[in-house]
Amino acid sequence: MPPKCEPLCYFDERLYFTTFPHPAPNPGVLNRLASDPCYRPRVRPRSVYSSSSSDEDATYYYFTIDDQLLYLSFFQDWGPLNIAMVYKACILIHELLQDKDLESHRLVLYSSSDPKGKANAALLMALYIMIVQRRAPWEAFKPIAEIEFMPFRDAGRGPSDFNLNIQDCLWGIWKAMQNGLCDMNEFDIEDYEFYEKVENGDWNWITPNFVAFASPVDQSWINQRKDSNNPTTGRSSLSSSTSSNLALQRKLPTPFLNCLDYFEKRNIQLVVRLNTELYDRNTFLDRGINHMELYFDDGTNPTDEIVRTFLDVADRVVEAGGVVAVHCKAGLGRTGTLIGAYLIWKYGFTATEAIAFMRIVRPGSVVGPQQQYMYLKQLEWAKWAAVDEARKQQAAAAAVLNPVPALVTPATPPADTDEDLPLVPTTPTSNSTPLPPVTPSRHVAAAAAKAKAIAPPGQPRKTPNAKRPAQDSDDDENDESDDILPSLGVAPPRTRNSRANVRGPPTGRGITASEQRPTRVTRSTAGATAIKKSGAAGGVACSSPVKQTGQRPNKIPRLATTRTAAPTAAKATVETRLQTAVPGPSRRPNPPQAPTPSRLPTLRKQPTHTSSLSEVATNATLKKGTVTPTSDAWMTTNAAAVVKPGSKSERPGLRSVRRRRSSFSAADVIA
Repeated sequence: MPPKCEPLCYFDERLYFTTFPHPAPNPGVLNRLASDPCYRPRVRPRSVYSSSSSDEDATYYYFTIDDQLLYLSFFQDWGPLNIAMVYKACILIHELLQDKDLESHRLVLYSSSDPKGKANAALLMALYIMIVQRRAPWEAFKPIAEIEFMPFRDAGRGPSDFNLNIQDCLWGIWKAMQNGLCDMNEFDIEDYEFYEKVENGDWNWITPNFVAFASPVDQSWINQRKDSNNPTTGRSSLSSSTSSNLALQRKLPTPFLNCLDYFEKRNIQLVVRLNTELYDRNTFLDRGINHMELYFDDGTNPTDEIVRTFLDVADRVVEAGGVVAVHCKAGLGRTGTLIGAYLIWKYGFTATEAIAFMRIVRPGSVVGPQQQYMYLKQLEWAKWAAVDEARKQQAAAAAVLNPVPALVTPATPPADTDEDLPLVPTTPTSNSTPLPPVTPSRHVAAAAAKAKAIAPPGQPRKTPNAKRPAQDSDDDENDESDDILPSLGVAPPRTRNSRANVRGPPTGRGITASEQRPTRVTRSTAGATAIKKSGAAGGVACSSPVKQTGQRPNKIPRLATTRTAAPTAAKATVETRLQTAVPGPSRRPNPPQAPTPSRLPTLRKQPTHTSSLSEVATNATLKKGTVTPTSDAWMTTNAAAVVKPGSKSERPGLRSVRRRRSSFSAADVIA
């Protein structure tokens, strides 16, 4: 009896997906049964726009990747498959579609009913539709929207409390492609699979401007440091020059040497260390690579000060066209958290999209409570981005309205005496002489004299109320000016009970002690006033190491909820000048093209992020044949390294799979 499968999911005229009960049958058995006219699988309802031929006359060809593309888990994680496996699957499907012997067949990618293999295989098919056929993510997910899939989980030990689904992965790759962060045209699969191994360096390119890698370890330097800090040995601490000389004398481990040589050639300008010291930072400095310390404990979340510092420093390097390399002990949890914060702040990713994209590029990124942390902070980081963008626009506007002169000549202050100044006529006439320069000393002296004549108000909360005398105003009973405090310039209110607090005749009117002292200003009100006057306060921007003395209060204010009134004609003129003089920076600028080729698998030059999604949706609804695809040179250039060419007896198939990396130790994850 032929095995029964789930109804086929229609992706394209010749592409389908289905599952068989576990364990899935062999492809050869299924293809022999497919040649039987009596064997007709069920097909799920398709879109009304499809122009597929009748299912009764169709011939199917089945293939699977369950036994070829395997996910090697760290602990309890099982997917999604990394970007190299996505690249292999895309080439395999493309080669099968180009096979002349299968031109009349419908290709069916199938997997077993095992929840893990089922989700990974369905994601590969959806990614092929989105990457190669240029469909929108919602179009790629639509054929499998009614199927239930097991969500992906993090590389932790305990039960999963934060899940990712196939849609998160599709949108993460889509956002990266739209912002120029994932370009498959220059992908080197051998380079990717070589350097991701622990024995070769264990690093991956997250974007063209970020590298995530595990911490290099120099055991000789660690032992020398322990001996130098041990009081029983009587040795003093190693100086920077001494440690640098020792680094030249000793032989560094092979992964460390690979890292130094590779980073020096690939325009790595800054290395950020998030864990304890396992190597000498001068080793990078001697190669001309800057080094920065932003330590926080393993398995924990960074403070706002650390995140703000990382965003400011990393963005300066990225905008200058450089690359930032970030590492913790394993290069997964803490490293993925900060790089994900940058993706949210810079490019508008959501937390789930950023985590899903990073796990496809570097499996295992963001572990445990760091997932909930990113989910809770994503809105605040988006507000930071809005505030920073507003400040850039204000700075650009100020530069246009008030340009800085090339050379400023210092002004000579006028004389302190006024004897030599000519007399100024009270009523200017046409024959009057030009006005002399204003002498500050005259006004300063007059203001100082008036200030000394004003009696200072009583100090608040210095003495009890009973011991604070009030001013007697019997002699000036009818003087209305007594009701105004000279130091404050406001009129105190009168009350009927004010006479009880005045020393003098009952008919006298004076100022009580409570009216005499000024309004008390507390720290909270003073801080609120300072924030209102200064506007949106900026975050911490420094390139020096941050001392971990406890988390400081967040210095990023919330966005204002009110809008200003409509600009006047003068303001409209100013805005016109701004638009014609300096165009405002974009909300999500594309990163500058790195001088070195990207190490990410990429398909083609994607449109910029400013292109509307409606255009993509329009193209996605067109029938086959109306869209002219761009060059698929990446499919044929490196296809021989991924897929074995087909022959008369065999179809194209994947080559042997190379192992990814060994699992990190249990100390790297806090469940």
